[in-house]
Amino acid sequence: MVVGGVSMILVLGIVNFLLLLFQLSTGLRWIKVPFGVHRKTGILLFIVAVVHGSLGILANL
Repeated sequence: MVVGGVSMILVLGIVNFLLLLFQLSTGLRWIKVPFGVHRKTGILLFIVAVVHGSLGILANL
């Protein structure tokens, strides 16, 4: 799936990686954020990962 010449799977993969780095850094307390922010970004990470994986599977069908 390409939007504006850029693969949505690639964009979601990059967003997924950035969210994962944020979760890791807040979980290890390298970046200090309230627990609510950490929890909400974890939920967002899960949603983005599911969409990213689903588009990846559908692209190979």
